[in-house]
Parts: sequence; structure tokens; C-alpha cells
Amino acid sequence: MDTKTVFSLLYFAFLAANRTVVSGAPSFSIDYKNNCFQKDGKPFQYVSGSIHYSRIPHYYWKDRLLKMYMAGLNAVQIYVPWNFHEEKRGVYNFTGDRDLENFLDLANQTGLLVILRPGPYICAEWEMGGLPAWLLQKPNIVLRSADTDYLEAVSSWMAVLLPKMRRWLYTNGGNIITVQVENEYGSYYTCDYNYMRHLRTLFQFFLGDKTVLFTTDGNTDREMTCGTLEGMYATIDFGTDVNISQAFSRQRRFEPRGPLVNSEFYTGWLDHWGDQHAQVDTQKVSRMLGEMLSMGASVNMYMFEGGTNFGYWNGADHDNRFRSVVTSYDYNAPLSEAGDPTEKLLAIRDTISKFRDIPMGPMPPASPKMAYGFVTLTMVGNLSSLLDTLSPQGPVRSLYPLSFEEMKQVFQGLLERDTTLVMNLTGKQGDQVDVLVENMGRVNFGSKINDFKGLLSNLILGKDVLTDWQIYRLDIDGAIASGWPQSGQRRSSPNPVRGPSDGPVFYQGTLPPNGLAWDTFLRLNEWTKGQVWINGVNLGRYWPKRGPQQTLYVPGPLLSPTQPNNITVLELERAPPHTRVLFMDRPQLNSTAGKTSQLQTTDRQT
Repeated sequence: MDTKTVFSLLYFAFLAANRTVVSGAPSFSIDYKNNCFQKDGKPFQYVSGSIHYSRIPHYYWKDRLLKMYMAGLNAVQIYVPWNFHEEKRGVYNFTGDRDLENFLDLANQTGLLVILRPGPYICAEWEMGGLPAWLLQKPNIVLRSADTDYLEAVSSWMAVLLPKMRRWLYTNGGNIITVQVENEYGSYYTCDYNYMRHLRTLFQFFLGDKTVLFTTDGNTDREMTCGTLEGMYATIDFGTDVNISQAFSRQRRFEPRGPLVNSEFYTGWLDHWGDQHAQVDTQKVSRMLGEMLSMGASVNMYMFEGGTNFGYWNGADHDNRFRSVVTSYDYNAPLSEAGDPTEKLLAIRDTISKFRDIPMGPMPPASPKMAYGFVTLTMVGNLSSLLDTLSPQGPVRSLYPLSFEEMKQVFQGLLERDTTLVMNLTGKQGDQVDVLVENMGRVNFGSKINDFKGLLSNLILGKDVLTDWQIYRLDIDGAIASGWPQSGQRRSSPNPVRGPSDGPVFYQGTLPPNGLAWDTFLRLNEWTKGQVWINGVNLGRYWPKRGPQQTLYVPGPLLSPTQPNNITVLELERAPPHTRVLFMDRPQLNSTAGKTSQLQTTDRQT
């Protein structure tokens, strides 16, 4: 190699190593001297809102992002749910509604920076806090700790995810300005600093040591102590029931210098089945937002749009009792579940306009809604009569019941089990016992993170333990996505008949096309509890008798304007005599109208 070539290589190596100086590349950092962020060498304050791409169909991402931009935001904050992308171990999905890079690109096109929260744990009222349930196939695993099995799985996932994210860092020409490590870890019982050190090392290895890493924790000393670690900027979260100065004083005890940051300022709240629909006062939200911005704080509003827990993705809480999260994640947010601007959004935009320029032009309107009316459904058959279709692989035989994880049914919501009941008093063999096990959502927060409603131990009748089980893994979603039952491929079912029957029973019908495919809301009045599919897509769980949610959101693009739209319902308990469902042009999220609660958010953990 000649001297000229050597010097050329050295020169280009020097340019690469010093590209910030030579090329004027974008920069983002923390200015500890002036207590602010710096973007391209200038002081920067973000006004951000949380949006979860996993809860919004991808064809509406652009619409929601544009509305957030027009509200005056300059950033969005997003979670990356691990189990949404790796439902089965080693099988990764980044397409369609899971196309994270497409979402980042749309945000970039819209002019929005991104605050990335890749977990591995996210909470977010999401199934098992975003951790894949296949982790529980290791019976003694300690989640969110330096447990060897857990760290191995986390490292494998981050080795897939973080390299994809590196090109989207602001310093690399993308729009990701900061990256959160874990999520409110200080509220978890393990308080394992070795785990947090491992994550810090992983993130720095894949993203570079110049990337701004941060943590978010609740407004208590204990949470901030266990959740923070040197090398990751400590931020805090709180809602409208907190004294702002006291909360930021707590952050200052852990970060004496640098920007004030509220990473989750609660604009609303979540709903559980059986509770009242949550509301947080609009004026409190806009007033406190203004106070924080006037202090120079960077603020992220959680949520700006909540979206929907489609399918089985809802999580659950377990403090002194199990509480499952409803299908709607409307959250009383500035943008409704259907992405419509609210009075809260307009009030927030007015507040932001006092601190930064708002984009010129009107706010994009609400999407059109359609009341398609009633559809009468016909009965397909009882679930037990359809096992050839729904569980074609046949049963697994076991002396005692097996859990979802033991059956490797980690992301579907239902298992069917049956046994033969033996009556000791007569010594005679009695009837077959069928047990349908429903996963109402694995706990997404706290020490009981792997808990969920289901059959977790032996079933006892009197003093007798029931044995000799046949256990069926149900692929209901797969069968319906393939066209069943409308395709006529039900091999063991009776002829369809009208009228109710004790569940679990499938019903089907069609919504005739009318030339339009607009958003709508499905109400199952007098139905009891179950799941609904439209054209093969699982809308989620209904439970109107429990409430508060009474309608399911149906995004317009799921419907065909020219072909019959297939409706499938699995009623777990009992259908009404009329077996009708109603498509409405507005949601009903509160079964106790006029009695909505004004939430206190001190114990919020997302």
C-alpha cells in the first residue's frame, strides 16, 4: 500500500471519527450548567405526548401524529412492547401494526421528535407489562432482575431491537432524542442495581455512549432511590393532584443539575372492569401544564391518545385484588380512543401557544362515524362441539390441569379442559366436566406481574381432586382469520339456529355493505361477556353487565364498503333472546352516566 493511499485512509478515518465537527451533524445532550437540554447547541424544551402505536391501527398513525403536531407538540413518547414483536421466542414481527420504523418515519415526516421507551418492561396497562409470557416457561425465573435466564432473554431481544433504533437517533439524522431504560423500576420489589447496570451497558453498547439515557420513577423517595442509577438521567412523573414544586424538588435531590422533566403528566386515567369511567379535569390539566412550562420544565403528557386494547392485549392490576383493564384505553385523553380532538386538546393547545409557536392551520377534524344499525346473529354452536375446528391438533392428556404457559398458550386468551367427574357417594361415573379457562390479562405492574385469572392449580370438588384431564389449545383467532365460521368449514357444529344458549357459544352474522367504511362503535346490549371479531380481526373483550365500557371501537378501514362484513361473537355465559348487536356512531364508555369519578392519581404506575 503506497503512502498516498495510507494518508487517504487515515484522513477518511479522521473525518468519520470527528463527523460532528466536520459535517455539522445534529446533536442532543444535557446542559448541566444551564439546567436544560441542548439541541444542536441551543437550549431546548420539549412538549410531548404519549401515543402507543400498538394500540392504534397503522392506517391511522399519520392522522394521529398530525393532530398531535397541530396541537403544538414538538415530540411524542412511545413504548416498545416486547411481547408485541416477539410473541413466540425467536420469531420477530415488525410488519403492519408492528412496523415500528414506519411509525418513526411518519413522526419524522410530521416534524415530531421521539422519546423512546424500549423497556424491556413497560407496564402501560399492557399484557404482562410488555414482557413475553414465554419467559414464564422457566418456572423459577425472577423477572426484572439479574436472573441469568431473564438477562439472556433480554439481551437477545435488545440485540434485535436496538440496532434497528440506532439509525433513528437524532444524532444519526433521525428523530429519537432520548431513550428510557426500564420503566418506573423503583416501584418494583427487586430493587436490583446489577440488573439496571446490565441494561445501561446494553443500551450504551448498541446506541453509543453519547445517547441520552434516562429513567422515570414515581414521586416518592423509595421509588427514585431504587429506580435511578448513575449514567442515566433521573426524571419523575406525577399528575394533577401533586404540588409541582415539591415534586420537582424531589427530582432535584437525585439530579441537582440538569432539566426539570415530568415524563408522565397524567391527562386522564385508565378504566378497570366494574369501576366508573375515569375523568381528570381539563382545567387542572391545562393550568398545571402551563405552570410546568413556565418553570422551563420539559413535559410529556400521558396519554395524548390512548387507543384500544385490541385482542387480548389488556393488562391487569393486582394490589389487594385482581382488576382487569377494559378493552378501551380512551384514558380521557386529549385525543379520544377514536382519535378525535376533544375540549381538553383545545385547552392544552391554548396553553402551549403561550410558550411556543403553534403550527398555522386548522386542527384536522374527527374521522367520520356511521350508525350502521342492528344486525341479528345466528348461533353457530357450543365451543365443545367445535373442537375439531378450533383445536385440530387434539387434546393433551394430563393427570392434573396444566397452566397456559405449560401448554405454550402464551398469547391466546382461552383454553378448554375437560375431565370425567366421579361421584364418590355412588361409586358411579358421572357427567363430563368442561372447564373453559379465560386469561383476563396478566398483571402488568408490581410483584404479582406473572399473575392472571385462570385455573392455576388442581380443581377440587368436595374433598376430591379431579384428575385425568384432556386439555385443548384453542386457536380461535387463527380459525376466524381463515374465514370460519362464515366459510362453512365447521366440521362438528350443528346447523345454525337463532336464539340464545348457555355459553360458551359462537354466533355469527354479516353487516351488509353500504358503500362507506367509516368508524363505528359496536354495542352488545344485554349480552353478558365475551369476544368479538369483525372480518377476522379481534376487537377485544365486551362485558357490559360489569361495565363501565358498553361499546367496542370498530376502525372504519376494518370494514368493506362493497362486501358483506363478517361478525363473529363468542359469548362465554349467555346471549340475550334477541341475539342482536348494534352499530352506533358514538362510544358509550360509562355505564353509570353522570357518576364518572374525578381521579386522584397519586398511586399511578405505568
